Amino acid sequence: MTDDLLEENAITLPDGYQTLNWFQGFGRQIGPLYERIGEDGLYTRAFYVQEHHTNGMGNCHGGMLMAFADMAFGHAITMSVHRYWVTVRLMTDFLS
Repeated sequence: MTDDLLEENAITLPDGYQTLNWFQGFGRQIGPLYERIGEDGLYTRAFYVQEHHTNGMGNCHGGMLMAFADMAFGHAITMSVHRYWVTVRLMTDFLS
Protein backbone atom coordinates (compact mmCIF):
# COMPACT_ATOMS: atom_id res chain seq x y z
CA MET A 1 0.00 0.00 0.00
CA THR A 2 2.86 2.40 0.67
CA ASP A 3 5.32 1.35 -2.02
CA ASP A 4 4.98 4.80 -3.57
CA LEU A 5 6.61 6.31 -0.45
CA LEU A 6 10.00 4.77 -1.11
CA GLU A 7 13.08 6.98 -1.13
CA GLU A 8 13.57 6.60 -4.87
CA ASN A 9 10.29 8.46 -5.37
CA ALA A 10 11.29 11.32 -3.06
CA ILE A 11 10.94 14.90 -4.23
CA THR A 12 13.48 17.71 -4.03
CA LEU A 13 12.73 19.77 -0.94
CA PRO A 14 12.91 23.56 -0.70
CA ASP A 15 15.89 24.96 1.21
CA GLY A 16 15.79 24.35 4.93
CA TYR A 17 13.22 21.54 4.87
CA GLN A 18 13.94 17.99 5.93
CA THR A 19 11.82 14.87 6.04
CA LEU A 20 10.02 14.54 9.35
CA ASN A 21 11.18 11.47 11.25
CA TRP A 22 7.80 9.73 11.35
CA PHE A 23 8.14 6.55 9.30
CA GLN A 24 6.08 4.07 11.34
CA GLY A 25 2.39 3.47 11.81
CA PHE A 26 0.05 6.23 10.76
CA GLY A 27 2.92 8.56 9.85
CA ARG A 28 4.03 6.12 7.18
CA GLN A 29 0.52 6.00 5.75
CA ILE A 30 0.05 9.76 5.41
CA GLY A 31 3.66 10.81 4.77
CA PRO A 32 6.06 11.86 3.78
CA LEU A 33 5.83 14.98 5.94
CA TYR A 34 8.42 17.74 6.13
CA GLU A 35 9.68 20.27 8.66
CA ARG A 36 11.79 23.40 8.65
CA ILE A 37 13.14 24.84 11.90
CA GLY A 38 14.23 28.46 11.71
CA GLU A 39 17.11 30.12 13.53
CA ASP A 40 14.53 31.67 15.88
CA GLY A 41 13.26 28.19 16.81
CA LEU A 42 10.00 28.58 14.91
CA TYR A 43 9.06 25.65 12.75
CA THR A 44 7.02 25.02 9.66
CA ARG A 45 5.46 21.65 8.84
CA ALA A 46 4.47 20.78 5.30
CA PHE A 47 3.56 18.04 2.84
CA TYR A 48 3.30 17.84 -0.92
CA VAL A 49 -0.08 16.58 -2.08
CA GLN A 50 0.73 13.33 -3.84
CA GLU A 51 -1.58 10.76 -5.41
CA HIS A 52 -2.00 8.80 -2.18
CA HIS A 53 -3.28 12.00 -0.48
CA THR A 54 -6.10 12.57 -2.97
CA ASN A 55 -9.79 11.77 -3.08
CA GLY A 56 -11.74 10.46 -6.08
CA MET A 57 -11.83 13.94 -7.63
CA GLY A 58 -8.05 14.27 -7.50
CA ASN A 59 -8.11 16.87 -4.69
CA CYS A 60 -6.36 16.56 -1.35
CA HIS A 61 -8.60 14.39 0.83
CA GLY A 62 -10.22 16.18 3.76
CA GLY A 63 -9.09 13.39 6.06
CA MET A 64 -5.48 14.12 5.09
CA LEU A 65 -5.94 17.82 5.76
CA MET A 66 -7.41 17.09 9.18
CA ALA A 67 -4.73 14.54 10.09
CA PHE A 68 -2.06 17.09 9.14
CA ALA A 69 -3.80 19.88 11.09
CA ASP A 70 -4.14 17.63 14.14
CA MET A 71 -0.47 16.70 14.02
CA ALA A 72 0.72 20.29 13.47
CA PHE A 73 -1.53 21.73 16.19
CA GLY A 74 -0.49 19.05 18.66
CA HIS A 75 3.19 19.70 18.00
CA ALA A 76 2.62 23.42 18.61
CA ILE A 77 1.10 22.59 22.00
CA THR A 78 3.94 20.24 22.87
CA MET A 79 6.53 22.88 22.00
CA SER A 80 4.81 25.74 23.81
CA VAL A 81 3.88 24.05 27.11
CA HIS A 82 6.29 21.09 27.00
CA ARG A 83 3.55 18.52 27.52
CA TYR A 84 2.30 15.62 25.50
CA TRP A 85 -1.27 15.76 24.26
CA VAL A 86 -4.14 13.67 22.98
CA THR A 87 -6.82 14.91 20.62
CA VAL A 88 -10.20 14.28 22.18
CA ARG A 89 -12.32 16.02 19.58
CA LEU A 90 -11.53 17.78 16.32
CA MET A 91 -14.44 18.99 14.22
CA THR A 92 -14.33 20.54 10.78
CA ASP A 93 -16.87 21.56 8.18
CA PHE A 94 -15.69 21.68 4.59
CA LEU A 95 -17.53 24.01 2.24
CA SER A 96 -17.31 23.94 -1.56
